[in-house]
Amino acid sequence: MNALSRCLGSYWSSSIGKKLIVAVTGVVLTLFLAGHLIGNLVVFMGPEPFNEYAYFLHHMLHGAGIWVFRAVMLVMIVGHIAATVALTRQNKAARKSYECQATIQASKSSRYMIVSGLTILAFVIYHMLHFTARVGNEYNSLDRYKTTIDGKEAHNAWLMVIDGFSWWPATIFYVIAMTLLCSHLSHGVQSMFQTLGLRSKKSAPFLKQVSVGYALFIWIGFISIPLAIQILGYGR
Repeated sequence: MNALSRCLGSYWSSSIGKKLIVAVTGVVLTLFLAGHLIGNLVVFMGPEPFNEYAYFLHHMLHGAGIWVFRAVMLVMIVGHIAATVALTRQNKAARKSYECQATIQASKSSRYMIVSGLTILAFVIYHMLHFTARVGNEYNSLDRYKTTIDGKEAHNAWLMVIDGFSWWPATIFYVIAMTLLCSHLSHGVQSMFQTLGLRSKKSAPFLKQVSVGYALFIWIGFISIPLAIQILGYGR
């Protein structure tokens, strides 16, 4: 046990170890975003398909599946943020004894990633409180948020989303958070490729296009939902 602890401690204390943690957790979170977006876009198919999708998610493995998934994602988010913060501090300490233009640029980029990352974390917490824990609203208590699926009582998740984004402050915060997220992604995805040894001088321009394209896809997809509700009046 002590040997394992020392091994993990040595891995964490090295910059390579922390970079790999950032990259691997980043890959998991990036893939999650694509899956989450595809699921969210079902809202445009109407109440029945979206409510059935939400019901399926909350009843996987007799309700345990969604909590296992949330626990895994929480570990990924905490690991990603902790390793990124630790790397930034390590780079800052190293810069005091050795400073050049490249490290100054890297530091500025890291600081920007930290700020955007922490803002995104704040949004995730708010988003979970809003739609998952349903704190500060009446999504759990009012009969209008109840529906039936295959004869069983279920939560009307579609109506909850419509009502949630009918409140303009929530839409504005969501769009700002998604914009920061995609700015974070456009830089972060490139860094993941580099850390995992998949980026070379020859492939760098292509990977940059992939990163920016993916970030744009995520951004357009996510903001299309609140904007369609708030501006176009979808579902209202």
